[in-house]
Amino acid sequence: MLRSLAEGSRPPVAGYDGDVRLGIFLLTTRFPGQDDAAAVSRTVEAAVAAERAGFDDVWLAEHHFMSYGVVPSATLMAGHLLAVTSRIHVGTAVSVLSTQHPVALAEQAALLSLLSGGRFHLGVGRGGPWRDLEVFGTGVPRYEHGFAESLDLLLTSLRDDRVSWEGEHFRFREVPIVPRALVPPSVTVACTSPATERLAAERGLPMLLGMHVDAGEKAAAVARHGDPALPHVSTHVAQVADTREQAVTTLMTEMPRWLAPGLDGYVAVDDRPRPSPDPVGYTRRMCGIHPVGSPDDCVESLLTTVEKTGITHLILLVEAAGSREAALENIARLGADVLPRLRAAS
Repeated sequence: MLRSLAEGSRPPVAGYDGDVRLGIFLLTTRFPGQDDAAAVSRTVEAAVAAERAGFDDVWLAEHHFMSYGVVPSATLMAGHLLAVTSRIHVGTAVSVLSTQHPVALAEQAALLSLLSGGRFHLGVGRGGPWRDLEVFGTGVPRYEHGFAESLDLLLTSLRDDRVSWEGEHFRFREVPIVPRALVPPSVTVACTSPATERLAAERGLPMLLGMHVDAGEKAAAVARHGDPALPHVSTHVAQVADTREQAVTTLMTEMPRWLAPGLDGYVAVDDRPRPSPDPVGYTRRMCGIHPVGSPDDCVESLLTTVEKTGITHLILLVEAAGSREAALENIARLGADVLPRLRAAS
C-alpha cells in the first residue's frame, strides 16, 4: 500500500522527460559578518536566480540553534519561494521528522502542493541526536527508534482522507486530514546508513544522498536499496571558475570560515561522544569528490556520478564560496556553462 502511494505521488515535472535534472541546494548559512536577515534574503535571491538560470528545482535545509543554517522550517521557507517563483520546483532537504509531528507535516505539504500547482517536493530525514530533541520535547527515544513509525504515519496522512493511529510514539482517534492535495507531493528520504536505505526501499521511496559520500559510495547505496529506477537524488558541492585551481583556492579559503562556527552548532542532547569537526579537511574532501573547477571539470564530475550511480537528479550546493555575490555568480555561471552541456550530454 505504501509503495503505491510513492508511485502515485510523483507529480509530472514540466520540462523533465527522464534526462538529467539539475537543482540547487541552499543551506541559508549565516556567513561571518552577516546577520540572519542577510542570509534569508540571499536564499530568496538565489532561488529566483536559479529559476532564471534554468535550473529545475531548489532544495532547502532545515536547522535549529546554529549559524550553519538559519531556516528552522524548510516548509515555511518553501512556501515563500514558491510564491516568488513561477516555474521552478521547491523541495525540503530535509524536513526533520524527529522533531515534528508527521500529521502536521503532511498537512503543510498538502497545502504547499495545492498552492503551488504541484511544484512542492517533500524530503524528510531522521535528523541527529541534537538539542532540538530536548527543546521540542520529542526526545532521544523517538529519534533512535521512532523514524520508521513517523515515516509511515506521514505517508498514511498524505494518502488517506481519514487517519487514526495506535503505535509506540503516536496514538490518536480518527480525524479527517485536510487539506487534500489533488496529487500527494512526492516524498524522498535522506539516507546515511544501510538501515535507512532498507526502510526507504521497503516503502518504495527514493533516497536523497548527501555531500559527504562520493560517487562510488552512492552507487553502493543504490545497489543496497535495490531499485535504481526510482528518482534518487544526489547532493554535491559545486563551484565553477575559469580553472580548477581557482575554484579550489576559493573554497579552501572561504568555506572553512563559515563551516567552523557553523559545525559547532551541532550540540548533542546527551553525553554521547562526537568527533571534533575539521572544516579544512572537510573542504578538501569536498573539492576532491565534487564538481569544483572549470566548466569542463564540473560537467565531467557530474556525468561521472550519473554513469556510476544511475542517479539522474543532481542538486548543487552553490553557496560554498561564502558571500551573496559569489553565490549568485556561481548560479549564473553554472546555469550558462554547465547545465546546458550536462543536459546535452545525457
